[in-house]
Amino acid sequence: MKKKLLALLLASSMALSMAACGGSKGGASGSAKVADKATKENHDDDVLNINIGPEPQSIDPALNTAVDGGIYIINSFAGLYTYDQDQKLVPDIADGMPEVSSDKTEYTIKLKKTKWSNGDPLTAKDFLYSWNRVIDKKTASGYAYLFDIIARKGNKLDVEALDDYTLKIKLTNPCPYFNDLLAFPTFFPVYQKDVEKSVTDKVPAGTWSQEAGFVSNGAYTLKSWKHDESMEYVKNDNFYNASKVKIKQIHFMLSAQDTTTYAAYNKGDLDFIDTVPNDEIKSVKNNKEFNIMDNLGTYYLGFNVNSDLFKNMTEQQAKDFRHAIALLIDRKYIVDTVGQTGQKLADSFIPAGMSDGNGGEFKNKSYYDADKTGQDSVEEAKKLLEGCGYKFTDNGDGTYKCSPAISFEYILNDDSGHKKIAESIQQDLSALGINMQVQTEDWKVLIADRQKGNFAAAREGWLADYNDPINMLEMYTTDSGNNDSQLGRDMDKHSSAPQNWADYDKLVDKIRKSTDFASRVDLMHQAEDMLMDTWAIIPIYYYNDIYMVKRNVKGAFGTVYGMKYFMYATKS
Repeated sequence: MKKKLLALLLASSMALSMAACGGSKGGASGSAKVADKATKENHDDDVLNINIGPEPQSIDPALNTAVDGGIYIINSFAGLYTYDQDQKLVPDIADGMPEVSSDKTEYTIKLKKTKWSNGDPLTAKDFLYSWNRVIDKKTASGYAYLFDIIARKGNKLDVEALDDYTLKIKLTNPCPYFNDLLAFPTFFPVYQKDVEKSVTDKVPAGTWSQEAGFVSNGAYTLKSWKHDESMEYVKNDNFYNASKVKIKQIHFMLSAQDTTTYAAYNKGDLDFIDTVPNDEIKSVKNNKEFNIMDNLGTYYLGFNVNSDLFKNMTEQQAKDFRHAIALLIDRKYIVDTVGQTGQKLADSFIPAGMSDGNGGEFKNKSYYDADKTGQDSVEEAKKLLEGCGYKFTDNGDGTYKCSPAISFEYILNDDSGHKKIAESIQQDLSALGINMQVQTEDWKVLIADRQKGNFAAAREGWLADYNDPINMLEMYTTDSGNNDSQLGRDMDKHSSAPQNWADYDKLVDKIRKSTDFASRVDLMHQAEDMLMDTWAIIPIYYYNDIYMVKRNVKGAFGTVYGMKYFMYATKS
């Protein structure tokens, strides 16, 4: 799932030189030992005040592809399964874990007798409607591919409502992560009447979730929404587990301005914030309210393989060009000096620590020495670019002038952390005279431009939706709604793009259908090799996540997937 806010802290004394003729980057600042000091608290124990970020992309479970939207969804909708504070998968509105057939392809799930927020009964048929809506091409869900593991009956999923409270699901083959999929927001039910009354010819997915007042089935319902300002959620008394929900209201402040949200936090106006300003690092790093948690995800730069940047290149030259860019980025500097929360340097796309789906941990392959990218790899990068037809003149100071000139735009959302990383990359590339222009965009605009391929290079980040490497691989199949790099698309118009992407699609399909989980691991390594060979994906580091929460707030928690759960929080 796309990650919006940078999960790292930034040094307060950054001084990056933007000159093409180099010099060292600005000095690193260490983290001072600052006494732990409690910030001002708000003791209205009925209300939780939170900032996750700016206006979400979407809160429709079928359409959202971002972590922030997922957080709103999991706190206002309930799926079959969820995660507890120990990150253990547990039943939510399912009445126990699935009954699985001996061949592990049929799942029978009993449902609790629950209600929608308007009091209507929620039945198995609501899941049939909601899931088939996701795979309907008219819905244009970016996550429709997650349902490919479910067998089909014609153009519908092979899912039956045996009665009002029993679902039977037929899979194409055994799937080691299927239970986790059922806890993912895209698999949550939506209220059919709300959706259908908002559907038009121009908006076939409907506009039902774009304003407050829609029916949901989770702990909270959305009472008011002042766009780009605030969202007010209130406790849903028809939630099946309402007796355990103690906070009556959640107020979300919609803002990407970390100085504003941090000031509000210190005043006691916010109880939870998902980031802190750069210059406050020293004052919060040793504060007990400050938290760092591991994520399963990768922060990376993505190239659009169909960009005009590559139009006069062969396929190999385009790969070599992107490979050169990957080598020039000083990951160690970014992690050690820009980010200071222990992120791990990324030398592969699949993040470290993922399960292999066969009872072990996926053994990552190193595609470069991440400790030595940057200045140590300038000569290797120059040779790759010379093979693409570029010539370099030594400036005599360790930098080069490139001919013909290389210039391209790098798009990112307007966040101070992303900007600092972009500036670092910009300086790294200047060592070979490459001009990377940094262009900030509104978060929702950035998502749309990446999905449509309206970019040359873009800031990318992906947090796993479930703990299996296939999730990182299937997003780049030709028909995936999350294939921002446009791999496999319009190949007849762009001969410099990878021409073998039908083979990648087949390999991912083979992984999905494999019943030999040991050989499946090998297939996933092959798929990552193919993906990394394009150099359209340039990993930088593996995510971790930061947040601050008041000491008088208990029971709010997160997962390695970046989700935050507030429904069982308490406040004193």
